[in-house]
Amino acid sequence: MGLMEKFFGISWGIHPEDHKRPAADAATRVMPMPERLYISLAQHLGAPALPTALVGQKVKKGELLAKPQGVVSAAIHAPTSGVIAAIGEIPAPHPSGLPVLAVTLAADGEDAWSETLQACDDPFALEPDEISRRVAAAGVVGMGGATFPSALKLSSSRKAGVTTLIMNGGECEPYLSCDDRLMRDEAAAIVDGIRLMLHATGAKLAIVGIENNKPEAIHAMQTAAAPFGDVRVRPVPARYPVGSEKQLVQTLTGKEIPAGALPAEVGVVVHNVGTAKAVHEVVRLGRPLVSRMLTVNGGLVKTPGNVVAPLGALVEEVLAFAGGLAAAPARLIMGGPMMGMSLPHARVPVVKGTSGILALSGAEVADHREESCIRCGHCARACPMGLLPLEMARHIQGDDLKGAVKLGLKDCIACGCCAYVCQSHIPLVQYFAHAKGTLAAEDRARLRADAAKKLVTARNARLAAEAREKAEVAARRKAEREAAAAAKAAVAAAAETATEAGAAA
Repeated sequence: MGLMEKFFGISWGIHPEDHKRPAADAATRVMPMPERLYISLAQHLGAPALPTALVGQKVKKGELLAKPQGVVSAAIHAPTSGVIAAIGEIPAPHPSGLPVLAVTLAADGEDAWSETLQACDDPFALEPDEISRRVAAAGVVGMGGATFPSALKLSSSRKAGVTTLIMNGGECEPYLSCDDRLMRDEAAAIVDGIRLMLHATGAKLAIVGIENNKPEAIHAMQTAAAPFGDVRVRPVPARYPVGSEKQLVQTLTGKEIPAGALPAEVGVVVHNVGTAKAVHEVVRLGRPLVSRMLTVNGGLVKTPGNVVAPLGALVEEVLAFAGGLAAAPARLIMGGPMMGMSLPHARVPVVKGTSGILALSGAEVADHREESCIRCGHCARACPMGLLPLEMARHIQGDDLKGAVKLGLKDCIACGCCAYVCQSHIPLVQYFAHAKGTLAAEDRARLRADAAKKLVTARNARLAAEAREKAEVAARRKAEREAAAAAKAAVAAAAETATEAGAAA
């Protein structure tokens, strides 16, 4: 453990070889617009967006293509001008390759921005809620990979009385350097976005955490933040996963977020530096989120580097623009090697959460045969959440998911540290992912059963109410008939009495 890690009190995590250079040092390249874009309607956490554009419709760059569906959702906009060629299913950028609804946009080559976009020369004169509204309308989500709608975090932070804004510039995943490159190239825009986020949340201080293996980014951000006393830049140890939300908060503030709690409960909120750049573009220029910087890296990439790509460009097109591959990859990953997703093929689109595209060689992904645990304890020491990975795995292997949950399964952040250090090559993270998937499926089944039970109960109550109402109506009609019959009998009796009285007279 280095001196800085001792200073910060860090005893968890790992030091994987970072593989960030030469990609991090290469100049950023802007990808030319492909002829067609395949814009997924599910590129954010929450419900997919609902398409508002029609097939055959002409659109301008930045024009709305799909609106949010529900509270947790995000708008989708046209990354260029052109014609809507189709709205249908495409393979999702996911290991399953299952279909996802998308808008296919045929570019017209003009790349003309919509004239309806709303810029602002003095955004600090806007009400905080107006900033959140514009961020929501622009479809901004967390650019670090979680893709949670950013406007929700801004508005909820203000309501929760958050005092500190933590900006994540850690980028601790190996191979990835898009945040590093963005901070070097766009430090002033990022700091402006941070100040706008302070205004929107009501927080008094922003702390930007950057791993100390990024000296150029640290210098650029410190220079840009120097005029503003409410934005501070702090180096943190280059130790994976220091960029994870709970770990970064604890490292920078000393505050520990309780299990199952949100950062707001300790007075902080966490956003990515890429999100701050997107907020700057939205509020200052009126431009929605339609492209992003991503890292193209791996042993088989001929010219590694960082690329600004339009959302909806295919992975194969990005790889081709980056110079192509030396050979077919042993593994193609979207994101980082520790927490990213293996792709079934390269004909899937770039989405808002695409931080990287990695083409790894066989040597980089060498698989090892699983062996018996030697009880070295490395997995427990590496776990940033203080869990007992091996014990959780044993419970999962024995189909005791409740036992694994008691040991903290739901607190696992799937960082992969335990599996990385395991000398017996036990696929611990796969066990945890399997267990979480099973628990999620059980939760969904339980919710469906509860919903069905409520529907049956409501139906029975409705039928019982209808039966009571019918019985009451029948009883009322019977009483009315009996009363009518009695009245008729009384009239008849009275008439008969009158007749008899007349005859007697």
